[in-house]
Amino acid sequence: MNNDINITPVILCGGTGTRLWPLSRLAYPKQFITLAGSESLFQQAVMRVNQVKAVNFNINDTLVVTNEEHRFIALEQLQQLDNTSAKLFLEPIGKNTAPALTMAALLAEQDDKDPILVVTPSDHIIREPDIFEQTLCSCIEAANQESIVIMGITPNKAETGYGYIKHNLSAGNFNEYNVEQFIEKPSLEKAEQYIKSKDYLWNSGIFVVKASIWLNTIKHFRLDIFEATLKAFKKNKNDNQFIRSDKETFSKIPSESIDYAVIEKCTDADIALKVIPLDAGWNDLGSWDSLWSFEEKNEKGNVTYGDVFTENTKNSLIHSTHRLVGAVGVENIVIVETPDAVLVANRKNSQGIKAIVAKLDIKKRTEGTEHSKVHRPWGWYITIDEGKNFKVKRIQVNPGASLSLQKHSKRAEHWVVVKGTARVERGDQEIVLIENESTFIPLGELHRLSNPNDTTLEIIEVQSGEYLGEDDIERIEDNYGRKINE
Repeated sequence: MNNDINITPVILCGGTGTRLWPLSRLAYPKQFITLAGSESLFQQAVMRVNQVKAVNFNINDTLVVTNEEHRFIALEQLQQLDNTSAKLFLEPIGKNTAPALTMAALLAEQDDKDPILVVTPSDHIIREPDIFEQTLCSCIEAANQESIVIMGITPNKAETGYGYIKHNLSAGNFNEYNVEQFIEKPSLEKAEQYIKSKDYLWNSGIFVVKASIWLNTIKHFRLDIFEATLKAFKKNKNDNQFIRSDKETFSKIPSESIDYAVIEKCTDADIALKVIPLDAGWNDLGSWDSLWSFEEKNEKGNVTYGDVFTENTKNSLIHSTHRLVGAVGVENIVIVETPDAVLVANRKNSQGIKAIVAKLDIKKRTEGTEHSKVHRPWGWYITIDEGKNFKVKRIQVNPGASLSLQKHSKRAEHWVVVKGTARVERGDQEIVLIENESTFIPLGELHRLSNPNDTTLEIIEVQSGEYLGEDDIERIEDNYGRKINE
């Protein structure tokens, strides 16, 4: 008899991360940023689940649920990981976590008879991955007994920003407890009572459940979500590395979270709902203050990144990405420097950053949504300078990559190679440029830039013309299935 347990990691990779602005932005949110360690939060989430080991565990391909805008970032970061195979489902519209998990369960059942889904957000951080792995093994074994299992965080303070899970005090074979009640974001007084009682845990948002159990449960509580998601699932199409859904069909799925759609209703129904405590230095990095709380501090209580000098400064977080930052005579503040925006905030009021981002949106300022460094599937570009009728960019093209075959109706371009070798298609000509060589692309000329070598290519591009927006692109051929502006 085969007692192997098949496991499908499901990484929920949505969200905007505006509370960590200006480092996190809509076009490049916090899950893709490297904040602690050498990998991004998204990469760490993928690695944590894929590294779980037991004699009877089989790890299937990871399912990443993300959106159209972030698909190439997620794909590139996945390709940087060793021994990790993944599929990316692209949501044309965000519909919250219950439809995302339902779609993942349908996709997982399609590839495997009935795998156990390990469902985790992509933007959390855990200080002790070995303890996480041990706890996850227990969650998987408990889920294999037909239960829905939540990983509950052992609270270390009276926190009002998390949901609480009340459990009974009798542990099962895998240290699992029956869930008795959910409490959403209590008052400080209530939170203090919960901490003292020892029978409450924070809701981590990490769930472990068989695909069939989840599908049967969502059918029971929210048949509308199940049926609408099933219709979208039947219209899915494979597009190279991506699984795409029909936008019109997907848009009709009701939007709801896993908690509200199913989990909080299970305690009043005949559904086995368990929670297993995790005490491994978990943090959801919901603010700059939470990152300061998580990180190791120096003797003055400061957390610093990058080129930072301090004098008479205490209990502060200072993050430099581009320039030298000096802080003198300040306490309990956050300073975050990026090439195009600087944040200065009281550490305890850092949750209010969302209001700044909202004001930027109202003013239609790009600093709220985009970095000066813009990532593309072929590499990236940085706008160095711009003014009336001109724009200067630094462009890096990855080894073997190619921009689209395109033309512009409102601008001309000058290219100077500063590193590597460029292959340039220009009209009916093809030329090769090396360092210090240049070319000119007239307005309306069909052209393409490629990197034929196994080292990176960098060029300086000077655009000139009456309009220099990114939507002045007519794509003729593209290796990445993109539309204008992508």
